[in-house]
Amino acid sequence: MTALSAIAIRELTKFYKGSEELAIDHISLDINKNEIFGLLGPNGAGKTTTISILCGLFPPTEGTVTIDRLDIRTDHEKIKHIIGIVPQEVALYPTLTGFENLRFFGNMYGLRGKLLKSRMDEYLSRFGLEKFARKRVVTYSGGMKRRVNLIAGLLHKPKILFLDEPTVGIDVQSRHVILEFLRELRETGTTIIYTSHYMEEAEKLCDRVAIIDSGRIIAIGNPKELVEKNPEFKNLENLFLGLTGKDLRD
Repeated sequence: MTALSAIAIRELTKFYKGSEELAIDHISLDINKNEIFGLLGPNGAGKTTTISILCGLFPPTEGTVTIDRLDIRTDHEKIKHIIGIVPQEVALYPTLTGFENLRFFGNMYGLRGKLLKSRMDEYLSRFGLEKFARKRVVTYSGGMKRRVNLIAGLLHKPKILFLDEPTVGIDVQSRHVILEFLRELRETGTTIIYTSHYMEEAEKLCDRVAIIDSGRIIAIGNPKELVEKNPEFKNLENLFLGLTGKDLRD
C-alpha cells in the first residue's frame, strides 16, 4: 500500500460453494485517495462481489484488503465508520417519509440532534428535496428515491464512498445533479468507488477505471489514455465491447 492509496487489494479471490468458477480471481490493485475509481464490467463479471467484499458484507476466500490502512478481516468495526455505501437497489422504507428514513440511517451512524438535523437539511437542499422531505417515499419518483438513497450513505461524511449503479433508471436531470455532486465531493477529499453500465458516464466522471470480466481485471487506467492506447476503439464503450465481447450477459 502506497502513501497515496485509500484501498489496497492483493490477490483478492472469492469462490462460492457449488460454483465451478471463481467469482473473483486473484485481483490486485490500488485505489488512490481523492479519486473517482470506476469498476466496470458486464453482468456477472464480479463487480458487485468485489464491492461487497470491500464493504465487509462477506469475507474473501483468499487475499487481503486494507481500507485507509485498516484490514477488512480484523478492523471491520473501525472501517464501518469511515465508509459510505449506496447500494444498487434503493434501500429505503417506502412507508416512511424521506425525513424519517434519513433520521433512521443517521442514527445508525451515531448521528443525533442538531448535527444530524443540519446534515439532513444540507443534503436535502443540495438535492432539491426540501419540499418532499415530509412525504412518504412510496410517492417519490425514481430519481427522488435515488437522491435520498445517496444522501443516506453520505450523512456521516465518509472518507470513502461506494456507489453501485447510482444512476440506473433515473431521469436526465437527477443523473446530472448526482454526477455534479460526486465531482464536488471528490474535490473535498472523498474517495469514490463507482460501478456503472453507462460507459459514456464513466468516461466523463472517472479519474481511472478498471474493466473486470470473469472475475479478472483485463484493463485499468485513465479512460482517455486507455482509448488512446487502443486507437482501433474510438471511445470507452467500444473498448469495453472489444475486451468483453458483444454476447448478451444475464
